[in-house]
Amino acid sequence: MARLRFELLKILLVDDNQHMRVLLTEILRAIGVKLIFEASDGAQALHILRGNPIDIVMTDLAMEPMDGIDFVRLLRNSEDSPNPMVPVIMITGHSTMRRVGEARDVGVTEFLSKPVTARGVIERITRVVDHPRAFVLSQAYFGPDRRRRQEPGHRGPFRRRTDKPTTDID
Repeated sequence: MARLRFELLKILLVDDNQHMRVLLTEILRAIGVKLIFEASDGAQALHILRGNPIDIVMTDLAMEPMDGIDFVRLLRNSEDSPNPMVPVIMITGHSTMRRVGEARDVGVTEFLSKPVTARGVIERITRVVDHPRAFVLSQAYFGPDRRRRQEPGHRGPFRRRTDKPTTDID
């Protein structure tokens, strides 16, 4: 497999904490990313996305005035969204499982836990580039497929009309 060329990526950092943006910028520069954009809130991030072809968004969950969940909801579902299919890596500290579930349900692609490490950043970026997830559009959801594993032997319960039970061939 070819080595990921980090120097070609355009990454947008969205965090209301300047120190976290500086830390992430330093990590990204150390691994070779050259084009890094910064936004201190979701509204500024949407403005940057309208003017730049961003490859990956890295956003904090807990921000003011617009948190990461509301930002991703707008990014995925707003009619004037500049790039509803851009991969989003959500950075989270001490969040509850309920909040992580909410983030997943609005269309977050990957999660990165604090404290942030270079290894974690490299792993998440590599995952979204090398293993892109198909997007799902339904009445209640638009975003990357939330199913992480394919289980060919799964027999149910089935939640989608297109799901079909597998049959054993002896």
